[in-house]
Amino acid sequence: MNPGKLFAASCVALVTTSMVFSIRGDIADALRGDFHITAEQLGTAFQPAFWGFTLSAIFGGSLVDFFGMRRLLLLSAFGYVAAVLAILFAPRPAAAVAPYYSDAGYQVLYGAMLMLGLAQGLVEGVINPLAATMYPKEKTHKLNVLHAWWPGGLIIGGLAAFLVTKMMGLDVAGVAGATATTGWQIKLGLILIPAVIYTIMIWNESFPATERVAAGISTGEMFRECLKPMFILWWICMWMTASTELGPDQWVPSLVTNLTGMQGILILVYTAGIMFLLRFFGGRLAHALSPMGLLTISAVLSAAGLFGLAGVSTPVQAFAAATIYGVGKTFFWPLMLGVTSERFPKSGALGLAIMGGTGNLAVAFILPVMGGWYDKFGAAATFRYIAILPVILIVIFGALYFYYKARGGYKAVEIGAAAGD
Repeated sequence: MNPGKLFAASCVALVTTSMVFSIRGDIADALRGDFHITAEQLGTAFQPAFWGFTLSAIFGGSLVDFFGMRRLLLLSAFGYVAAVLAILFAPRPAAAVAPYYSDAGYQVLYGAMLMLGLAQGLVEGVINPLAATMYPKEKTHKLNVLHAWWPGGLIIGGLAAFLVTKMMGLDVAGVAGATATTGWQIKLGLILIPAVIYTIMIWNESFPATERVAAGISTGEMFRECLKPMFILWWICMWMTASTELGPDQWVPSLVTNLTGMQGILILVYTAGIMFLLRFFGGRLAHALSPMGLLTISAVLSAAGLFGLAGVSTPVQAFAAATIYGVGKTFFWPLMLGVTSERFPKSGALGLAIMGGTGNLAVAFILPVMGGWYDKFGAAATFRYIAILPVILIVIFGALYFYYKARGGYKAVEIGAAAGD
């Protein structure tokens, strides 16, 4: 086993996952035009990607110990390739179809988004327990570094999409329909590159048994760990942290363009850059400040940034508000996973899979809701409404901070010990 190579392959796999996210957001308006659907209908088409992510993350994470990490990671790469090809060759209607879901092209789009989600979930279901297993003494730090490549992939996908836009003149008024179609197809096809790369990297590599299996923790103990009251509270928080981070991300390119006239994908790339730097180089802040303290600060900044984005009208204002929001959302995902692994180690791959899957299930719910707000109330109101979630998180994380402080401070639980939660 080569831990360094497996960790690097995990990073590339996560880059693939987040490139899907940024490129899908960038081509949203082009897909609406080519498939003749509304923003809410497109949000509905995006929804199965997150349902699929949830299902495969949870079930894939549960079955990691039975099927093996290598097989599941290879299966994810196949899913990426198949889904991208399906969308590229999906039939497109000449005009709006009523009901919209009866159109064959829309059905292919819907099914391909489901397949993309299944592939993304398998990646999440494998790489988190893999990192926790290979680096048991540095779980939160390594998960922060690993998940730095989520924004890293957003940057790669976002900049690549922006470059294609500029090279093909896709942002020029009156661009020909055929050119616009070719543009989004090229952008989507870029996802195939990292999928092939990580396939090659893991093809002949051996993978370890998960930490839970190596420690001799039974499957029954694993399931019981996931039923503890504190785990359930943490699960509820994951709904809100994921919606706060990923819901706005998927709509930011379109919303910011609507509010300011600039290319909104640049805001997504900018906030992703902030996240990459902070996760990659600031991962140890979690235990310096305590995970709960850092999560509370993150919720405050996320709320402030989203309320700020609701009031922007110029690019300068957009970048200022996005800076606050970008810093705020940075540590949500890796800390939610890190705390899960540290406080509930007996939950093993299942606990991490439940959290990762729940995060994407939350986005599956919030995307069409945000699309509906966008259609009915406009871009500014969409940001204001979603900002309510981090306000709630301020209260919960703040309370947990004082809860752990009263008990002597936050501490990681050794897998052989009994947690008090």
